[in-house]
Amino acid sequence: MNQELGSLLSRRWFLRDCGIGMAGLAVNSLLAKESGNALAPKRPHSNSKVKRVVYLFQAGAPSHLELFDHKPELTKRNGQLPPKELLKDYRSAFINPNSALLGPKWSFEKHGQCGMELSEVLPHTSAIADELCLIRTMNTEAVNHAPAQIYMNTGSQQFGRPSLGAWTLYGLGSQSSELPGYVVLTSAKGTSGGASNYGCGFLPTVYSSVPFRGKGDPILYLSNPDGFDDETQRASLDTLNRLNRMTLDEIADPETAARIQSYEQAYRLQSSAPELMDLSQEPQHVLDLYGIKDKSQSTFARNCLLARRLLERDVRFVQLFHEVWDQHGNLKNGVKKNAQDTDQPAAALIKDLKARGMLDDTLVIWAGEFGRTPMVQGGNDGRDHHNRSFSIWLAGGGVKKGHIYGETDDFGFNVARDPVHVHDLNATLLHLLGFDHERLTYRFQGRDFRLTDVHGHVVKGILA
Repeated sequence: MNQELGSLLSRRWFLRDCGIGMAGLAVNSLLAKESGNALAPKRPHSNSKVKRVVYLFQAGAPSHLELFDHKPELTKRNGQLPPKELLKDYRSAFINPNSALLGPKWSFEKHGQCGMELSEVLPHTSAIADELCLIRTMNTEAVNHAPAQIYMNTGSQQFGRPSLGAWTLYGLGSQSSELPGYVVLTSAKGTSGGASNYGCGFLPTVYSSVPFRGKGDPILYLSNPDGFDDETQRASLDTLNRLNRMTLDEIADPETAARIQSYEQAYRLQSSAPELMDLSQEPQHVLDLYGIKDKSQSTFARNCLLARRLLERDVRFVQLFHEVWDQHGNLKNGVKKNAQDTDQPAAALIKDLKARGMLDDTLVIWAGEFGRTPMVQGGNDGRDHHNRSFSIWLAGGGVKKGHIYGETDDFGFNVARDPVHVHDLNATLLHLLGFDHERLTYRFQGRDFRLTDVHGHVVKGILA
């Protein structure tokens, strides 16, 4: 037992034994605040049409030069050394900055009424160009995967900070009584940054994510073992809750309140999860839309469809992590394979949400942690990490449709116009959810923390 908890226990026992009754009052207040109402829907700082978020995180750093940012000059100068002035004060992750320039491996064409230039390797994304808000000028300080991923998702390169999903749940509360407010689905390798990408950090545990498996029981051991019926389980859970509440009565620990709520949520999941995970209810044309050939396989496509099913069941924040984009070599084949796995499902999610009337109040984010260098790595078929510029896209509630924001130089190396830093992106995402990023704070260890630290500006040029 730590000293602080021991002191708390001693004080509470003293008050209890003196008959003052303060402990009981504190516990009732705590239960109302931390357990009963912590996840109740809340009003943001300002009106927002966005009710839910789905974040398609493409871990590993997709090459903006092969996907979203067409640079004919790179094709022209393929094999040549980059201009010396380009490399001033440049810090690379692995390669010699004087490596030769490498032209894009895929051709680009204009799509939609907006004329958005996109790679030929993204035919399905190209078909929804008029729904997208493409940001070509993202930048970050981080140059390695784990810190860069954590930075994008939590606003800090340090472990132990709350993720965007946790901040969203803290600010808006949950809409569903049957399902968690923040669900995570992973495919391929997951993430280099691990659970720190989707943790709740110092926020109360009730705002943490619940990672779901892509098939079967979404959470291990969710199903009852043979011979253990619902009545027995309910009785066991009631007994466990009584024991937890006895502990709560003694120490008024918020984590105990969160534990009680977690057990109850797991119990409710036993009835809601099987129906959620059962894709046999989906018509064949929907499975075809997402490119799902085998409903039993845990893939990015299946996760995108599960994301839609979660969103329509009022889950507030759904985040998908798919890490295969780290093409230091084998760039052409790697990007092609990754696009085959992710292009159709991501576009299908947009189409599906729109068809169901959900896109206008759903914010969709497609992003990685940084970009790739215009210089070659790994012979003649790879690119290194690049933090000075990369591309992401947004769709849905509150953002401009068919819009391209920002411009990089002729090599896709530096931002030429309208930079968007990680903190600016997060400030803007919170704004779209109805929050002033400077006012959405949580006091921890004597300081008011926020997602954007002491930085960040709302990118007004992408707002509808």
